[in-house]
Amino acid sequence: MNQWVSMSTFSRRSFVEGLVAIATFAATAATAKEAPGGRPAASGQPADDPARADAAMKEAGLSPFGYGDVIKRARELSALPFVETPSQAPEALAKLGFDQWRDIRFRPDKALLANSDTNFRMQMFHLGFLFQHAVTVNIIRDGVATPVPYSPQMFDFGQNKFGKPLPVNVGFAGFRLHYPLNDPTIRDELISFIGASYFRFLGQGQVYGLSARGLAINAGGQEEFPAFREFWVDVRKGDDSRVTVYALLDSPSISGAYQFNIYPAKQTVVDVEATLFPRKIIEKIGIAPLTSMFFIGENDRRFTDDYRPEVHDSDGLLIHSGSGEWIWRPLHNPRAPSISSFTENNVRGFGLMQRDRVFEHYEDLDIAYERRPGYWVEPRNPWGEGRVELIELPTSDETNDNIVATWAPKEPVGPGQQLIYRYSITAVGATDGMHAGGQAINSFQSAPRALGSSEPLHPNTRRLMVDFAGGELPYWLKAPDRVKVDASASSGRILRTFIAPNPKIGGFRAGVDVEAPPGQTVDVRVFLRADNKALTETWIFPWRAE
Repeated sequence: MNQWVSMSTFSRRSFVEGLVAIATFAATAATAKEAPGGRPAASGQPADDPARADAAMKEAGLSPFGYGDVIKRARELSALPFVETPSQAPEALAKLGFDQWRDIRFRPDKALLANSDTNFRMQMFHLGFLFQHAVTVNIIRDGVATPVPYSPQMFDFGQNKFGKPLPVNVGFAGFRLHYPLNDPTIRDELISFIGASYFRFLGQGQVYGLSARGLAINAGGQEEFPAFREFWVDVRKGDDSRVTVYALLDSPSISGAYQFNIYPAKQTVVDVEATLFPRKIIEKIGIAPLTSMFFIGENDRRFTDDYRPEVHDSDGLLIHSGSGEWIWRPLHNPRAPSISSFTENNVRGFGLMQRDRVFEHYEDLDIAYERRPGYWVEPRNPWGEGRVELIELPTSDETNDNIVATWAPKEPVGPGQQLIYRYSITAVGATDGMHAGGQAINSFQSAPRALGSSEPLHPNTRRLMVDFAGGELPYWLKAPDRVKVDASASSGRILRTFIAPNPKIGGFRAGVDVEAPPGQTVDVRVFLRADNKALTETWIFPWRAE
């Protein structure tokens, strides 16, 4: 179902402009990458063997700090009225522009976690620009959580000059973890947590694009942004396979505890567990929300005054339904705000993907859109009835994050409930092997007639074309007459369909001509079949008759 709705002009854009820019910040920071051979000094004593430390704490009648402690804090917090945290950024920091804030860089030789006997390192983000609320960041050593103290000596302030020294308790805007992801001699940025409940992470050879969030409330309306207030970073001595981050979330409507187990890899995986305690009735809560940008694509050419053929961090929403069907929904840059809903029962997975990974389709030498990851969410416990919701906002340039995908439970949530969601998020590169069927790799629109044809062009009609490749389609190229287009529309009517072999991709091009009354939006569904067997995923696209 596709709804055209009137949405608030809440300052999502001004907020996410800073978050989008973190990618640039990370790229700039990469010039100061730290070599794993170097062991910079860090505060605190070297950690003992974890097993010995745990045993010593038990002997003393204590228990190591863990996720249960964060859950307890979140439960207690939910029973109290929400307290709005005022901005902790001094005026000199609060008025910084993005470029000035970006000029404040953490000194790599001050990196934390050097005593963990692992390749993980932690660097901090300074307050300033849009990031004016400090978060507490703790390191867990020998089962004991200790806050990281702020010191201006941790940072190189670049060209910034302040009239007077900054307060000694300024605090941090967030943090990032580094790991030798692409080169055993260089620690690259692995994951960052900064701004509300936003975080983003990378696999090998990837560059930052979309973001994940801890939680969304009323996304697409008068949105409330829950924020992580405190973090605990737990690196087990000598364990290079994972790092654990706990987080405490709070907002006027809800509090919650999060556990992130982060596994660096070619396609890095973050296992998430969220335990939530609503303070109020929440009509629409968003679980595992993802935020991205789509400006120009092959199926959306409204903005043509740009040398780049395509400009986007993600090009489609992929869903693995509870029934087993795979659905591909190409993204677009709408003329008006749009919400599309995909009703599901125990959805098996969903994510925003960057399926097109060909440089020549972007032609951007600096941004590397073809290397942006997709984020694939897979529930690890039953999520019940609800919907995958896709929100698309109009944008006139690439600086705005205008795409949101999230899981919304069917029923509202409210006080007295404890909600537990477990899921993994994978930083996906190529999507070829995600399912056995053919995939929609290109989507196009045109007038519904052949070039040069004298056939009359009827108003309120459109031709939608899809290139399907992969799966068993190369096999069926030997008998193309047995491959059929299965097309349907939520309203209006399908005028005709056609199909042609596309040997350039080892698959087929399907075409659908659709008609609808002016102003009506039609959800068009297309897949290929042969001998009553589905050969591809289902392609779904909302076309609006103008």
